[in-house]
Amino acid sequence: MNQTNTPLFSKLQQFTMKDPVSFHVPGHKNGQVFSEEGVDFYKQMLRLDLTELSGLDDLHAPSGVIQEAEQLAAEFFKAEKTFFLVGGSTVGNLAMVLATCHSGDKVIVQRNCHKSIMNALELSGAHPIFIAPEYDSNVDRYTSIGFTTLTHSLERYPDAKAVVLTYPDYFGRTYEIKRMIELTHEYGIPVLVDEAHGVHFSLDNGFPTSALQLGADVVVQSAHKMAPAMTQGSYLHIKSRFILKERVAHYLQMLQSSSPSYPLMASLDLARAFLAAITPRDMRKIKQSVECVRGMLNKSDLWDVLPLTEYDDFLKITLHVKQRYSIQKVVNLLETENIFPELHTNNQILLIHGLAPFNSTERLEKAIKRINEQLKNDRNHATIDITKLFTEKIQELALSYQVMNQLTYIEAPIEKGIGNIAAEAIIPYPPGIPLILKGERITEKNVRILKHLLKQGVRIQQRIQNIKIYTNEQRSTF
Repeated sequence: MNQTNTPLFSKLQQFTMKDPVSFHVPGHKNGQVFSEEGVDFYKQMLRLDLTELSGLDDLHAPSGVIQEAEQLAAEFFKAEKTFFLVGGSTVGNLAMVLATCHSGDKVIVQRNCHKSIMNALELSGAHPIFIAPEYDSNVDRYTSIGFTTLTHSLERYPDAKAVVLTYPDYFGRTYEIKRMIELTHEYGIPVLVDEAHGVHFSLDNGFPTSALQLGADVVVQSAHKMAPAMTQGSYLHIKSRFILKERVAHYLQMLQSSSPSYPLMASLDLARAFLAAITPRDMRKIKQSVECVRGMLNKSDLWDVLPLTEYDDFLKITLHVKQRYSIQKVVNLLETENIFPELHTNNQILLIHGLAPFNSTERLEKAIKRINEQLKNDRNHATIDITKLFTEKIQELALSYQVMNQLTYIEAPIEKGIGNIAAEAIIPYPPGIPLILKGERITEKNVRILKHLLKQGVRIQQRIQNIKIYTNEQRSTF
């Protein structure tokens, strides 16, 4: 197939050139009916914001241009089947878990996974077996699970219906996932991978290899995170000896909108074509740009730029803010300079370089100098030890989802939650990885870390004064 083709986007273009008369939804009538305040920004896109008209195909039963666009994506990403997702990687994660797991089924899950995986487990009623990630002192954070931990979990739960892994982590670090996939397959268990930050790993230009090419059965990628696609645009790829395609398609029809966005789907078509068109020369320019940006950032006394290894995505740049400086002040000053990072934790700031040369180097260099000057006398002594956050390598919830559904809960001050079972997850966002799981017993360490994160300005999606806890808990009978 010709990877320069963009069948869905081209069809939408052809349709708009006919100057069609709309007696159909959506209500903006090809952009003719719209708020004057926003029409100048939206008018071009509104012409492409169509519905399932003749020749434009149907996402839920594709047989025309959407099918062709998905086939082109499958060929490029080396999948047996690729689905376009209009609900982000979230909907892909939900679908792949629901397609493989039912109520009471054991599922081995990487503990530091995205909240959408946790939501999928709850919706399925599965019995999750959480395996803790390893703390990496070189980057001062938890990264991936250890091979030994996975081995022990498979030995203990050989009847698990799936293993769910995250690759890479939010900061772009990967690990030897191929060994883990091969080991899991020896037990006849499929491997589901949330590869939200790895859509560009299919490029053979110095990036880590995609989990799909390394043998994973289902891989979900957020096209909008690292490729030029619209927000919520994602892919779900299947390449498996397990019967999964029909089940995944079934759940995607249930979970995705029956009125999917055509501009969003067309952006997935264009993003795949963009990735396919990247040349070695383009990649050399991108790498040179990354090196230039890292060099400028290295001139600051406020942070260390973490070095890259063979396991890292070089588009991710992590700043480790030195202990004596307040990370919240650093972030605030960056944003005052209109420089917006992807996220910050209690001690690190993540910057994401795009798949094109960075063109604001002079602006960045001046901003770094100003921030250095403003914070040269700053002092911050608040630290917290996170090295023993996950004390159990293999862990089950204190209560099953079925039991939790029958219980009542109250809201209590965070400190009063210690020793009780959480009736909600506590999730710093981004990256969207739960600090406390729903159904997990709250520890004093959980509370200390939560308070520290709040003090450092990390955003928590839930309320921050209180936490929901179960009042009439009982031990789960799995």
